[in-house]
Amino acid sequence: MNKIVLIALCLLITGLGFSQSPLKKMTREEYIAAYSDWAVKEMHESGVPASITLAQGMLESDNGNSTLAVEANNHFGIKCHSSWEGKTFHQDDDAKQECFRKYSSVYESYKDHSAFLRKYERYASLFDLKITDYKGWCKGLKDAGYATNPKYPELLIKIIEENELHKYDTQKDDGKEPVADNKKDDKPKNNHKKNNQNASDDNFVISATGREIKQNNRINYIIAKDGDNIKSLAKELQMMDWQLIRYNDLDKDVSLKKGQMIYIQPKRNKADFKYDFHIVKGGETMYDISQKYGVKLNKLFRKNLMEPGTQLKAGDKIFLRKTKRTV
Repeated sequence: MNKIVLIALCLLITGLGFSQSPLKKMTREEYIAAYSDWAVKEMHESGVPASITLAQGMLESDNGNSTLAVEANNHFGIKCHSSWEGKTFHQDDDAKQECFRKYSSVYESYKDHSAFLRKYERYASLFDLKITDYKGWCKGLKDAGYATNPKYPELLIKIIEENELHKYDTQKDDGKEPVADNKKDDKPKNNHKKNNQNASDDNFVISATGREIKQNNRINYIIAKDGDNIKSLAKELQMMDWQLIRYNDLDKDVSLKKGQMIYIQPKRNKADFKYDFHIVKGGETMYDISQKYGVKLNKLFRKNLMEPGTQLKAGDKIFLRKTKRTV
């Protein structure tokens, strides 16, 4: 009797084991629905097109189903590199047991992806492209060495076009906290304090060192204090010297002044939609206007059909969004 019961139980357990279906994989549609809000939010904060973030996430993580994505929340295949001090995950890639970054949440992976592209000089030229130039971004990522696959641009472009991800590149940030799923750790935290001021000081966060990081034209910046210089700020903000120099159109040997606006992200190609033009006041330079509105200096000269270094006169009309028309 006992043998019969034992055999029956074994058959029952075996039958249940075979009848259970494998874990359901996330589809592309589900991935986009889950993370598109994050991609848009990162685009407005970092300048990385939402279509690029989503396409890379989908490709690198197999739509969130890869071992690296499931076990380490790493959706972009970013390896440790010498500067990484966080948790790690090892798996075979180009070589055996390579070191990959491990994140506490998927949102942390999205944030680090943006920071990774902003940090290294080899990606700097990408931020000179239009936010809607996803093909240029795809090619530029390959040229900069993000991936070794020679067909990497084509793979990304196919994902973007098949899923119409480019529509997210023109989507506005509604200011709400995007939520991908019910995991508490995956909810992005919005620590911005609202501050209704003009073309600058839209909001701010407090950095780890206690310095206010504000926003202008959706670009993060700080205000220089007594004793600040490029090297000290770069070290404090964990950036490279060249980033501060390029982002602010500065000379390498520049001296900073107390109260000077210092961008810590690339300026944009045009001003916020609220500002079509600027009327020059006495003593203002094109550089002053560039910093005031968060627009790249070379783009301002081009929009106004001026040679770099052109001196301004009080009353001049400087176009901030559209190119000046010739008569």
